[in-house]
This record gives sequence, structure tokens and C-alpha cells, in this order.
Amino acid sequence: MFDRLVEDAPFVYTSPNAPRVRDVVGTMVLAILAGFRRYRHIERIRNDMVCAELLGMTKVMSDESVRRALKNCDEAMLDAWLARHEREVAESLLQFAYVLDVDNMVKTVYGHQEGAELGYNPHKPGRPSHNYHTFFVGAARVTLGVDVTPGRQHSGRCGMPWLRGFLDSLPKSRWPRLLRCDVGYGGEEIMRDAEARAVRYLFKVRRSRNVCALFRRMEFSDAWKDCAGGWQCADTFIRLDGWTTTRRYLLVRRPSAQKPKAEPARRPRGRPKKNAVVPVQQEFEFVEDAKGRRWDFFALVTNDTGLEPVALAQLYRDRGDCENNFDEYKNQWGWGGFVTRDIKSTRATARLTAIVANWWNVFCRLADGERHMEPVTSRPMLLGLVGRIVSSGLRRLMHLTSTHTASGEIRHALERIGAFLGRISATAPQLGFERTWTLILKVAFRKWLGGRPLEPLADGPQMLLPMVE
Repeated sequence: MFDRLVEDAPFVYTSPNAPRVRDVVGTMVLAILAGFRRYRHIERIRNDMVCAELLGMTKVMSDESVRRALKNCDEAMLDAWLARHEREVAESLLQFAYVLDVDNMVKTVYGHQEGAELGYNPHKPGRPSHNYHTFFVGAARVTLGVDVTPGRQHSGRCGMPWLRGFLDSLPKSRWPRLLRCDVGYGGEEIMRDAEARAVRYLFKVRRSRNVCALFRRMEFSDAWKDCAGGWQCADTFIRLDGWTTTRRYLLVRRPSAQKPKAEPARRPRGRPKKNAVVPVQQEFEFVEDAKGRRWDFFALVTNDTGLEPVALAQLYRDRGDCENNFDEYKNQWGWGGFVTRDIKSTRATARLTAIVANWWNVFCRLADGERHMEPVTSRPMLLGLVGRIVSSGLRRLMHLTSTHTASGEIRHALERIGAFLGRISATAPQLGFERTWTLILKVAFRKWLGGRPLEPLADGPQMLLPMVE
């Protein structure tokens, strides 16, 4: 995968003293794998010649070389380069019915970077930010693409052009079974776009005045069904204000565990007294029924008429696991940093980080296919080793030493991965890259696939399509 990333890298140098393209790309990959968050942190691995030799590099470049390479590269060529490698990581996994999760992450920036605008920033209101519009297969923890936009472009429709381009690059047989989004994407424009493309969706919508009125009309209805976890759901067909057609509406509720709060008193004038109780605004909008209970609820809209309301409610509740992806990419990978003055370099680094994170996800699943290993624990285990290259006769050997408490398990895992990759190289040299990578994905995601066969989507320049749909 690294060799293919280097082969078509768009960095062009004319000076005889310029760095090698492989050294620049390898430095970026090593910095991301090490969990760095700043370009300046590259200085920590400048003298690591073992990793440089393993990747075929002559040396580890400086942070200034990496920044200049991204800044001077043509943006169109950079986008095309990253788009090709975003697809090839997981395109073979898209032949089954999968749910495509789309969400937005806000990253606060400090300084005078391009695109640092005042927008929606729930973490630090009033601070400029960037927005990371991401779509991924949440169940497999595989990122399919990310776009970095200025702080004001935080709404869902600002990230949809990137998603449209991704869907148009795939045959319709590889489109998602369901498009699942948060409340920021539940707008009329996005719904009409999905319906025009015949893509099924499940969006959360805002609790507007009409939505609350609908809940009050249906709270005593017999249509409510139990959907586990104390939740109840009911569906209906309604056309809200601003909609062009009638759509399927789903209400999900449960009794609130919060105690009823007293009405906030009018704040007195002057300086507040010591230990005075300041009224707190309700986080949710609750509706009280005749028995004195209070409900917290949310509303969903979908164009899927085949699934039952209970299944749809559970599908959206499963989306909560997608927030762990953003936690990993922001706090354990480099999405929380790698910011430059131009947004082009920031976007390219974010996309390259997603590609390397997908590689690491596959590698960790080869080590342990029963569970997902977060980078905060898997990097010290499988990457935090002391390596030493020794020349003996005509051979060069690398000795690895682990100081981890689970060094025995780490040794067995690395030996198992090496034996598997060795068998592929020895017994299947006639296979192309696509079929070899598909075989690796089949073993890595064996639990997620459940024994289903996996075929490559393409074989070189030729697109492989099934004869019968």
C-alpha cells in the first residue's frame, strides 16, 4: 500500500538537491503512525534509520520539507491522488448492504489560518474553527472520505458535494443500503437529493413546533411499540412546513429520569447573593402526560418503507458508536493538529491521516479479528517496539524487543501476521494487487463479513461487475 502511495504522488521537484518523493511521503506516514499532532514533532524521528530503511527511504525529512511539499503541490492533483487511495482501501467491502454514516466534527483553530471563521463551535463558542465532514462505514470503523471546510460551512449541505462525488465514482450496485445522518443533515435539500438518486436515508430532524405538536397528538395513541432499552417508537406519514412531499416520520421516546425542575425565578437586579441558586435551562424539551411523567424524545425521517419502526429506531441508536470514530481521529490520530496557514495542506493531511488509520485498522484486525483495537492501546503494543538491524554475512536481520507487559501475545500476533503475508507472497504471486488486498481484507474483517465471500471491485484498470444483480 505504501509503494502504491509513493508511485503516483503528485510532488514534483526540479532541483538536484531536492528530497526524494519517497522520503517526503514516508516521513508523513511515519509521523501519522507515531501519533504526532504537529509538524514540528517530526524532529523526534529524524534519527530513526530503522523505520526509514524498512520503508525504502534514505532518511527522514524535516517538517519544513513536508510543509513545502504540500504547499507547492497542485490542489487538483493532490485531491485526485488522495481520492484514488481512499477508494482502494475499502472498495471491496462495499459489495454488501452497508450503512454509510455522515457526520461533522468541529475543530477549534488558533491563529490566522485560511478558513478560520466564526461558526458553530459547541466546545469553545466564539473561537474560529474548521469543519471535518466525514463519511464512513461505522460498523467496520473504515473512513471513506473527509473534507475540511471553513468554520461557517458547518451545515450538512456543505459536506454533500463531497459525498455526491464519492457516490458517482462507484457503480450503483456498490452504493450504501442506508444513509444515516444526524440532525444537521435532516434538511429538505438533502432529502430531495437522496430521493432523486434513489438512496434510502434515515435522518434525525429538529424538534420544531410542528414536531412537538405531533408528539402531543400521538402520545396517547396505541401505535407505540417497545424497542428495548426503555424506548418506545411510533411512525406516521406527515408533510411538514417547507417539505415538498409527504414522508415517513418516526418518533422515539422514553420516560425521563430527570426530576421535574421548578420554574426559574426572575433574576434579581444587582449583585447576586453568595451561594445563590442560578436557574439552569433544560437540555431537552420534555412533554408531560396525564400521569405526571415526562418524556424525552427525538424524531426521525426516512424514505425506507420496508423496515419496521423498531428496526429503524435500533438502527439510529447504533449510530452512537460512530462518535467513537471522531474521538479516535481527533484525540488519538492527527485530526486535532497538523494545521497550516493554507487550508489545502490541512485538508490533504486530514485525508492522508484517514488513509493511514484505515491501514492500521486492517493491521490490528489481522492481529485480533474479534474486536476493534483503539490506537491509544494498539500503538504501544504493536508499534512501540525497539528495533535493531544487524548485518550477518549476506543477510540483514531486524531484532525487535518489546517492553510491554503483554510481550508474549504481541510476539505471537506479529508472527501470525508475518506468516500469513508470507503465504500470500509464496503461493499467490500471480494475483494482482486488487485480489491480494481483497484477500487480506477478507481475513482481517472475517468477523464483520460473517463468512461471506469477498471479491475485488476492480482488477487493474478494468472494473469488475457481477453478471447477475
